[in-house]
Amino acid sequence: MSENARNDLSEIFRASLDRVDPYKMIGDRMTLKGKILSVRTDEETLEWDLSRYRQVLVLGAGKATAKMALAVEEILGDRITRGVIAVKPGHTENLKRIEMIMAGHPVPDAGSVQAGSTLAALCREADEKTLILNLISGGGSALLSFPYAWRDGEGSHELTLEDKQGTTRVLLACGANIQEINCIRKHLSGIKGGRLAQLAYPAESVNLILSDVVGDRLDSIASGLAVPDDTTYQEAMGLVQKFGIARELPPPALKVLQMGAEGKLPETPKQGDPVFGRVKNILIGSNYGALLAARRRAEELGYNTVVLTAEVTGEAREAAKFYIGIARDVLKHELAAKKPACIIAGGETTVTLKGKGKGGRNQEMALSFLSEIEANPAGSRGIHFLAASTDGNDGPTDAAGAFADMEILDIGKKAGLSIQDYLARNDSYHYYDRIGFLHKTGPTNTNVCDVQITIIR
Repeated sequence: MSENARNDLSEIFRASLDRVDPYKMIGDRMTLKGKILSVRTDEETLEWDLSRYRQVLVLGAGKATAKMALAVEEILGDRITRGVIAVKPGHTENLKRIEMIMAGHPVPDAGSVQAGSTLAALCREADEKTLILNLISGGGSALLSFPYAWRDGEGSHELTLEDKQGTTRVLLACGANIQEINCIRKHLSGIKGGRLAQLAYPAESVNLILSDVVGDRLDSIASGLAVPDDTTYQEAMGLVQKFGIARELPPPALKVLQMGAEGKLPETPKQGDPVFGRVKNILIGSNYGALLAARRRAEELGYNTVVLTAEVTGEAREAAKFYIGIARDVLKHELAAKKPACIIAGGETTVTLKGKGKGGRNQEMALSFLSEIEANPAGSRGIHFLAASTDGNDGPTDAAGAFADMEILDIGKKAGLSIQDYLARNDSYHYYDRIGFLHKTGPTNTNVCDVQITIIR
């Protein structure tokens, strides 16, 4: 019975992925008839006459960008003058006109810098007769790195890749959420926080965006490459103090933040800056759409289904407690939904690292859920859980997430595994790898945050 429930969980999750397939979404929204390029938004259809432009550039970065680029290639064909995108290894497609640069994630690498430098150079060469199609999806912050450079009375200075890598590692481990991480990253970049739009001006740019950010804030997706930034250097320094990471940050990165907070460096471009008059941002997909598709599939499978929210945040372990509390209420009292029930939610949680194990936020959440089952097995029979990342890679692992139910708990106990020991080490991957209940999809080439699904029978 548990195996059947896990199969249903997998099917429901797969339906959520199918809904946010980047190739399909671009194909649904973009058309070319003669010289007229059209892009349909939720409110209107926008058009560009390609005969007005000297060149059409396709740029971008993110885990879903290769699939987006494949669709754009098929639509525009030889009207593409040049294209360059930054992608994560494994998240690739067979592109003919658009160059892919392999880059690091979640920590930027030399490929990230190569991609950032290439995109920046193309934007600087663009003019008012250039149309830029930016394909932006989650993961772009790490995949596209263009370290900040500045001049002062002592000469020219530039952050190094090592400075950006060190900063990223500190931010990922401190428990900051994605908005807080991006606030700092934007102020250490020459391309994020709207600075890509500055580089591209006066070219016209159309940004097709797939959201991996809770609440779909465009200024946070890939650190807001072409979106006005309402955060400041002072806020970035406030976050450094909030998380107590000043001594852990690379000194040059800390210096940039301090100089910016003192008004010695120019801020990221804000709302009203003329550069944004040549920019159109279009959201083509989000976690919410994925959850609705999951609900449809769950209902087809016979479950009474409720979508709770697309905005789950906070510590992964605390979210697990929330989900099992709802499941137990359904089990005992049929609150929220009648049995058989399916409870669906999404968002992006965080993990404050205290150990040196391997895992991701969804695997940590699933193992925490399993810990809650262990604490009250009698009140947990008939509850089955899956937490998974829509990009197929939960943290620095090859798994999208993991399952939790009574059978898995029993198998873990028979194998002599201590859930608490693995949680203490943040080593959820190795717990699940030992007993075979990781959920592996492979790279999905999409990315709209995470999906959590609970079945109660």
